[in-house]
Amino acid sequence: SRSALPFLDLHGTPRLEFHQSVFDELREKLLERVSAIALEGKVEERYKKLEDLLEKSFSLVKMPSIQPVVMCVMKHLPKVPEKKLKLVMADKDLYKACAVEVKRQIWQDNQALFGDEVSPLLKQYILEKENILFSNEISVLNNFFSPSPKARRQGEVVQKLTQMIGKNVKLYDMVLQFLRTLFLRTRNVHYCTLRAELLMSLHDLEISEICTVDPCHKFTWCLDACIREKFVDNKRARELQGFLDGVKKGQEQVLGDLSMILCDPFAINTLALSTIRHLQDLVGQDTLPRESPDLLLLLRMLSLGQGAWDMIDSQVFKEPKMEVELITKFLPMLMSFVVDDHTFNVDQKLPSEEKGPIPYPSTIPEAFTKFLQDNRIACEIGLYYILHITKQRNKNAFLRLLPALVETFSDLAFSDIFLHLLTGNLTLLGDEFALEEFCTSLFDGFFLTACSRKDNVHRHVLRLLLHLHHKVAPAKLESLQKALEPTKQSGEAVKELYNQLSEKLELRKPSPAEVTETPSMELPLPTVPTPASR
Repeated sequence: SRSALPFLDLHGTPRLEFHQSVFDELREKLLERVSAIALEGKVEERYKKLEDLLEKSFSLVKMPSIQPVVMCVMKHLPKVPEKKLKLVMADKDLYKACAVEVKRQIWQDNQALFGDEVSPLLKQYILEKENILFSNEISVLNNFFSPSPKARRQGEVVQKLTQMIGKNVKLYDMVLQFLRTLFLRTRNVHYCTLRAELLMSLHDLEISEICTVDPCHKFTWCLDACIREKFVDNKRARELQGFLDGVKKGQEQVLGDLSMILCDPFAINTLALSTIRHLQDLVGQDTLPRESPDLLLLLRMLSLGQGAWDMIDSQVFKEPKMEVELITKFLPMLMSFVVDDHTFNVDQKLPSEEKGPIPYPSTIPEAFTKFLQDNRIACEIGLYYILHITKQRNKNAFLRLLPALVETFSDLAFSDIFLHLLTGNLTLLGDEFALEEFCTSLFDGFFLTACSRKDNVHRHVLRLLLHLHHKVAPAKLESLQKALEPTKQSGEAVKELYNQLSEKLELRKPSPAEVTETPSMELPLPTVPTPASR
């Protein structure tokens, strides 16, 4: 090679560049060799070789040219010597540069450091969920619950956490502990969703090291299939019941985990939709709720999910007692509403005699309102029934039950998930917004009762109006615009939405000049009386 160097000089190749390329070539060979050593020979021997190599090379780890080799050796060692891990941990740049396989070894004995890595991801996750709930897109077909479980698990945060955990049970347990703690501290149910998504993401990758030790695995897997279908069928219901009945003496703690899985809004949504469907079937079969084991199981799981926070908080692991009246009084009452609708529809079709048309029942039993205030499960099912009739465009039933929503158990009717779904379903009743009576019931009777004390309600009303303002009668729109003006207490999001709405309404107003000319066709202009004299 000596004689080759002058030849390169003739070609104007700097010697440094040549040495560098030889070095890079050698380093590539060395990296390949390290990866090969990690796979060949007896386990003890190969790791002995790598440990020797690490011992020899570690002192050069700060040299940018050698660093990749040192990092590669560590990456292939299932147990990097404690002393080396401490040195890496103490140096920000080294820690940043090392492979996730090495970081896992550091994290599993440093919960605080692992927490620092995980915490921004959990914040991001909650933020993403809230952005969907408050999205400016309002639609029945594409809402919070539309994405399939499999699609949700492809989300960035779930994928990153899955990658960080690898097959490490200790790290998995730490993440679950973080999620439980945050759920307790904030009552935010999205942490329950993440708990289920993380387990199912490891399930997708067939990481048996973790799945076989999580006692919730099979239950979650079965429930995941129900969530995908948005319905709990009889076969899966039996399976889920088997898991619940199979909790053995001394293992009751698993109920805390199962309750968190059932508290995931996607699980609650599936259980509640299935409950409404069962109630309708029972009306057709002339059967009472207490005679339907399938329905009772759905209620049992709803109770367990809704009781998650209390159970984890109190550390008393037993299934919540079901209130008998829920089954003997409340559900039959919902069934009677279904019957009212059938009767009314049949009456409409009959030739009317002298008696004239039969009016739709306008009052609600006082007991219904009371159940929604006092009983969490009744409230959840009641709200889903109201979503159901709205989706069916049943304006009569909606206006009849709406007054019961002003005061509900822990203000559930003003929760983001319910309002997100309700605003979506209300787009199906778009034409009703032209009617004064409908708007007064909906806005003055419901939304505006909470706007001033609940910023989130204020946001949802503005979202709805941004979407439907062109359907609302002009006079009503004007009074709503006044009523919804942000206050000093209002958050940035409310102010931003209010400005967007004001801009849209400004565009709809004809300018004085246009009033007498022909209105331009682009914008749906409200009809404006032409001034008599010019």
